Amino acid sequence: MYKIIFVICILFSLLSCNKSKQETAVDTNKSKDSIKVYGQTVDNETRCIHYHSQLDIIAIKFKCCKKYYPCYECHQEAEIHKPQVWSVAEQDQKAILCGVCKQELTIKEYLNSGNKCTSCKSNFNPGCSLHYHLYFEKE
Repeated sequence: MYKIIFVICILFSLLSCNKSKQETAVDTNKSKDSIKVYGQTVDNETRCIHYHSQLDIIAIKFKCCKKYYPCYECHQEAEIHKPQVWSVAEQDQKAILCGVCKQELTIKEYLNSGNKCTSCKSNFNPGCSLHYHLYFEKE
């Protein structure tokens, strides 16, 4: 009897711990068309273990894999490929997700937003501009 329980416990442990990094995703919305945010999120407003201040409420769609991540570190930890930078010509692409209202913004809308969501007016972290070069080509 103890052997059976032991084997069941081992199998359960293996199954529950054997999830890939790709499976770590949060549905940011409860609708059937919800957008998944990958990475190590800490809430449903796209904050992550690396950046989790009150203003850290965006996720960025990475050009290379077309997946939303809260930050470059989350992408780096979850993916085996190198990130690609969105070109100036691609600034009309929707690649920013507001974690509060779930509105997708184009890169141009985000860069020209004054660090506020164009839909719900929530404030974004102005410090994110220090990392723009990791995501967007400069004009």
